[in-house]
Amino acid sequence: MRHDIWPESLLVVRHGESAGNVARDVAEATGAPMIDIAQRDMDVPLSPLGERQAGALGRWLGGLPEHEQPTVVYTSPYVRACETGRLALASAGLSGRVAFTVDERLREREFGILDRLTRLGISDRHPDQAEFRAHLGKFYHRPPGGESWADVILRLRSTLDTIGRECSGERVLVLTHQVVVLMFRYVLEHLSEEEVLAIDRQHEVANCSVTVYELEEQPRPRLALRRFNYVAPLEHAGAPVTTDPDVPVAHS
Repeated sequence: MRHDIWPESLLVVRHGESAGNVARDVAEATGAPMIDIAQRDMDVPLSPLGERQAGALGRWLGGLPEHEQPTVVYTSPYVRACETGRLALASAGLSGRVAFTVDERLREREFGILDRLTRLGISDRHPDQAEFRAHLGKFYHRPPGGESWADVILRLRSTLDTIGRECSGERVLVLTHQVVVLMFRYVLEHLSEEEVLAIDRQHEVANCSVTVYELEEQPRPRLALRRFNYVAPLEHAGAPVTTDPDVPVAHS
């Protein structure tokens, strides 16, 4: 089988803590139906802590042996993901030395009419959707105007085809979002709905955590999982580890 359609390694990173994460915490703590944030979700920036986390991630990347450092970056177009990538590359000393591609297919899951609502807000304003989600489960439930996990998987498969075609032999760093990190696992490891939901129940994907895949040629060429939700880069740099969902996933 051909192995020249695979990157040498794939590092999938959730963005640093955002201002939306902070606003979500306030809304949930006060019992508010909506998360109080003025920007579109795609325009929400990193919080000051998120900037520290991105810097810590970059110092870890810069400390890797040169033959393990990323050579290509793909990022979600959302501001918090792009900021994480640029701050990390600057801290690593890699700015201008790696290809930096913004790809809309790596964006956060879209939540349609449920966007910015807390759990309470969903129950109060859209009880039918709360009922549908409880029946279908988060893997298949698609809120009006939004996406299910399965919808995210469809665009992620296309993204992986592009990475395979354009990044043979490269070391690829991906900056993306909580749900998308889990969907990488679903696609690359050929998981079932039950298996990926079990991972979701057992682990909160941390901000700036690293999930690492490396090319394994036997018994067949594939990207094999080496680390999941790895937070040592933050811990070693003294940056707090945060796991809060993004703004629209308050109901996940």
